[in-house]
Amino acid sequence: MENIEIKGEKTEFFIPTVNFNAETGICEIAGESYLEETFEFYQKLIDWLTKYTVEVKEPIIFNCKLTYFNTASSKAILEILRLLKNYQTEGHRTSINWYYHEWDDDMKMEVEDLGLDADVEISLLTI
Repeated sequence: MENIEIKGEKTEFFIPTVNFNAETGICEIAGESYLEETFEFYQKLIDWLTKYTVEVKEPIIFNCKLTYFNTASSKAILEILRLLKNYQTEGHRTSINWYYHEWDDDMKMEVEDLGLDADVEISLLTI
């Protein structure tokens, strides 16, 4: 299974950096997420995670280090979190870590809401 590596960039839109590693099960998203083609971008990540959960079936560590995401991105992130929750429910180990700036109460609340919506535990870690 191929890894996913996407170098983030900030132009008119903000593309997050992505590193999904099939050998280690460590999946990271970092930066800002404000994309022109949000669905297409995140669908690649969702498809990769789906394939990983069916074929590899090893533990997943999902590290999110987004400092900003728009509404369209939040919908895709919620889908990822629900996929990880289902994987947990099937008995597989997953860890979901969200790194945020200590002063960013808005981000903390957004992540808490995402966790509630997906019915999954997210470890909030300050940078």
